[in-house]
Amino acid sequence: MTSFDSRRISSIHHDLHQHLPSESVLRTKALESLLVEKGLIDPAAMDAWIEMYRDEIGPKRGAKVVARAWREPSFKRALLENATAAIEQFGFAGHGTGHLQAVENTSEIHNLVVCTLCSCYPFSILGIPPAWYKSNEYRARAVREPRAVLSEFGVEIPPTVEVRVWDSTSERRYLVIPQQPNGVESWSEEQLAELVSRNSMIGTQRDLSPTRRAA
Repeated sequence: MTSFDSRRISSIHHDLHQHLPSESVLRTKALESLLVEKGLIDPAAMDAWIEMYRDEIGPKRGAKVVARAWREPSFKRALLENATAAIEQFGFAGHGTGHLQAVENTSEIHNLVVCTLCSCYPFSILGIPPAWYKSNEYRARAVREPRAVLSEFGVEIPPTVEVRVWDSTSERRYLVIPQQPNGVESWSEEQLAELVSRNSMIGTQRDLSPTRRAA
């Protein structure tokens, strides 16, 4: 006689649905499929734009700015004084950088960026914001308990280091200049830029040492 185990069936059902895309992803895919079917968009063009924002217009731009700041003290001073003007030499001015402020991580200070009201973000130098940056949980908790949030990203800040939280708005957006790791003083800007991650420029990563990156 066949038996029915409700707990097992429920477990299987839950496991199957855990692997399904989120509702928002399914809606986006459905809309994209409809637009492609009607000939309104080209899938190859869509993929090219996403790739460009992710890899070129995205965090690689910000990484170049940080690498220049590490290599040239005069540029770092200019970046901290007026980030919007400083990045003009790269040709990176664009959406979200009109009121850009750079803040620097040091041995005594760690900076964390959040947008408590929405998801203001310097798109032209950091690309597409990660989903967690736009989540209600991050936006609320980053202000109330920044050390706990950083810990969940694997960043343990010693009590001797001050954590400063910067609330991004449409009038002011932020770029974190990560602390330069030891042992890379002779590296080229291109090599240094490879160390810089998107999360480090938001403040949810601190250690950029080459050994940690290799690991």
